[in-house]
Amino acid sequence: MCSTLGELEDLFGQENLDVEFAITESGELYIFQVRTLCLKGTLSDYGEQQKELKRIEEKIKRGQSRKPFLCGRKTVYGVMTDWNPAEMIGIRPKPLSLSLYQEIITDSVWAYQRDNYGYRNLRSFPLMLDFCGLPYIDIRVSFNSFIPAGLDEEISEKLVDYYLGRFMENPSKHDKVEFDIVFSCYTLDLPERIQVLGKYGFTQYEIACIVKALRDVTNRIINHKTGLWRKDYAKIGILEKRYAKILDSDMGDVEKIYWLLEDCKRYGTLPFAGLARAAFIAVQMLQSMVAAGIISREEYQQFMNDVDTVSSGMNKDFHELPKKKFLEKYGHLRPGTYDITSKRYDEAPDVYFKWEEVSEEMGQSQEEHKDCGNFSLSLGQMHKLSDALQENGLGNDILELMDFIKSVIEGREYGKFIFTKNLSKAIQMIGELGRKHGIQEADCAYLNIGVIRRLYTTTMDVGETLWNEVAFGKKNYKMTQNVTLPPVILEPEDVWQFYYPDTEPNYITLGCVSGDVVVLEDGQGIPDISRKILLIPSADPGYDWVFSHGIKGFITAYGGANSHMAIRAGELGIPAVIGVGEKQFNKYINTDVLEINCLARIIRIIR
Repeated sequence: MCSTLGELEDLFGQENLDVEFAITESGELYIFQVRTLCLKGTLSDYGEQQKELKRIEEKIKRGQSRKPFLCGRKTVYGVMTDWNPAEMIGIRPKPLSLSLYQEIITDSVWAYQRDNYGYRNLRSFPLMLDFCGLPYIDIRVSFNSFIPAGLDEEISEKLVDYYLGRFMENPSKHDKVEFDIVFSCYTLDLPERIQVLGKYGFTQYEIACIVKALRDVTNRIINHKTGLWRKDYAKIGILEKRYAKILDSDMGDVEKIYWLLEDCKRYGTLPFAGLARAAFIAVQMLQSMVAAGIISREEYQQFMNDVDTVSSGMNKDFHELPKKKFLEKYGHLRPGTYDITSKRYDEAPDVYFKWEEVSEEMGQSQEEHKDCGNFSLSLGQMHKLSDALQENGLGNDILELMDFIKSVIEGREYGKFIFTKNLSKAIQMIGELGRKHGIQEADCAYLNIGVIRRLYTTTMDVGETLWNEVAFGKKNYKMTQNVTLPPVILEPEDVWQFYYPDTEPNYITLGCVSGDVVVLEDGQGIPDISRKILLIPSADPGYDWVFSHGIKGFITAYGGANSHMAIRAGELGIPAVIGVGEKQFNKYINTDVLEINCLARIIRIIR
């Protein structure tokens, strides 16, 4: 038996081998089969790869200790646990996409707004780290941010450790921690669900303190008159007005890019983060009405069908507005919201839309999915809900609560639509700035957005600085391409060996459809997707264009139950499976026909 890879290479006379093996509990190695590999391109430097993995391991080791101003004995990392970077920028984003996401959301904006909404103050704690360019959420930081600010410190410490322990027991829940692990708000079924803490050493007094803190923060958020979500909704309107002033000014390109992004943070992603938090509570509240037996699952789905977002307005406008007007309103959207190489709608309109063919077909398809009638509560349901709200200390004004739920879900989508206008224009102008200095748009993807601040605040040569930044980004991204890490990192040694965990997906609607499969991949052109089931690796709001093609359903590799694409699927009544994980997604890529059965919560391979 060959005991080393070197001996195998000598035996076969090859360096590139695919080895199938097993190791027993006693450490014996068994080789099942060995195949030579035919590889295109240059292999990565194994020594450099080892050095990078060692640096990542050391970084993770340093995180495995208590930190000042943070609850929790250690930390773990994931790609989907909070703000979903794998869904929004992918698991290997280029430097511009990664740095933009950090700049406008995960470095500080996210924490400021959770603090404003009554949760623990995590300001100045970056939520997302990058391990050799791969984005990971610091889950201890995330869990701290879900602790109500008024909760006792000792109980907070105990609660974060409980969350971390449950997460490590169930890493497949990494994309749905707020539904299955964390208690981040008060819902009608919370008093029953939270009793699980008693099995983990929490006293009834401690549980009561947690319940009270969650009730207080929830009442503060959902309040119809004083809730911060109302002010946040208004701030989005300010962003729209300031957009034109920036572009119409006589500032230079660097200055305009800088202020587009600064405004994007202050009047865009900051209020959006608030609306997103309120919308999550709204969905949780609605789901708790199902758990409490006040409404049925079908009625829950009907409510989601009735949600009227900007995206549903886009479907209507696509059929009614002239092409020019439609693109003036929606042209800033792009499938990869943070990706400069992803074309905006107005840069490739005929690629994304069938202006003459799709109208009738798309309308028929959506009619098949949408249920008839509108959501409404019977008198008996209203009495039951009123009693439940009063018993739980949430007031009893049903109309105000239902208005809150609908308004914030719609407001979140509106906020996202508006702030991406600033972001998309800034990205477009970065490409134009690059071309002025001889840099192709594709190469601008290797810039770090921090270069714009440096150019804005210094007298550095623009062209030379951009070229140097591109070269630096390209060099680092070569190693990013050659490093593979698991979606969840529990221990430092996970960087060296791991398996892809099974992921529990999120089924949207109660429908069942089957059809031919089409895979959407960036840079591969736009195939015919009408009446098809789509596979979308990393879905974000820029993929709204697919809903104008009369699709049957779709599956995403990443995404949560409360993500943009989940809301859109529910709103349009289109069967969808959000966040199946990389392992299952790669399995579905090799199929021709699939069936999505959301009621049975299953995906069947037909062919």
